Amino acid sequence: MSSQKKKDFISFDNMNGADILALLDLAARQKADPNTYRFSKILSGKVVGVFFEKSSLRTRLSFETAIFQLGGQAIYMGPECGRIGERESIKDLAKVSARYLDAFVLRTYKHETIVEMARHSNKPVINGLSDAHHPCQALGDLLTIREKLGRLEGVKVAFIGDCNNVCRSLAQSLQKVGGRLSVACPQGYGFNAAFVKSVGLTLCNDPVEAAQGADVLYTDVWASMGQENEAAKRRAIFQPYQLNTELLNHAPGAIVMHCLPAHRGDEITDAVIDGPQAVVYDQAENRLHVQRALLATLVD
Repeated sequence: MSSQKKKDFISFDNMNGADILALLDLAARQKADPNTYRFSKILSGKVVGVFFEKSSLRTRLSFETAIFQLGGQAIYMGPECGRIGERESIKDLAKVSARYLDAFVLRTYKHETIVEMARHSNKPVINGLSDAHHPCQALGDLLTIREKLGRLEGVKVAFIGDCNNVCRSLAQSLQKVGGRLSVACPQGYGFNAAFVKSVGLTLCNDPVEAAQGADVLYTDVWASMGQENEAAKRRAIFQPYQLNTELLNHAPGAIVMHCLPAHRGDEITDAVIDGPQAVVYDQAENRLHVQRALLATLVD
């Protein structure tokens, strides 16, 4: 978050561990006792613009539900409205919309779109997803890990697959709360050396090596939205990185996470995602709780 008067949530770049833990604590309190928010009407009279360039299930439902639960109103501007900045400049869109709205939630292809919106808006901007970062997902992941394991300090998460936006935000946030991330991906699909060093993660090409001693096994789709033309190529390259029973045997006590939607039979098998170690539905639910805490914290 920013140190300026107007607070945004764009990535974890400007957040510290205390900031993250404060959000998780608020989310946990609200989850445990709905009376902490349902009668406070934190967003009473407030309107939040939900601008999505990409289709969505969890992000849209969880944000609109959170806004409603806090007493506010959401206005949805979906993919049918076109990409942000095409019809008019992002600067004009931000400055005009901020006259109507009290906050923005954006789900975009380019991370620069969110940065530009925040630059020109005098109202809070929340990153609901971009090609580079998915910080709301990481917050929900951390809440889930803490619920299931009782801690974040010293937890080892093994991420198997593509070094995408989800993996990047997970790496940044884990490092700030004392966790460790080990990533196994094919050659050429990893993070650059500077990022690896900055977050202290372990990067390798062997899923078994990454999974050894892991408290959490995490995977995501091999081809994200916008990469559909690479799907066949990626499926062949990433096949050895499937989260299956054989890999799970190398971390027998680990919980299994996936941010969803899952391509069952590709990055994860039915036996694993439907198995007793999977926590994917609790993980999806926690998106609601952390995003409600975010809105309660950012929107004046």
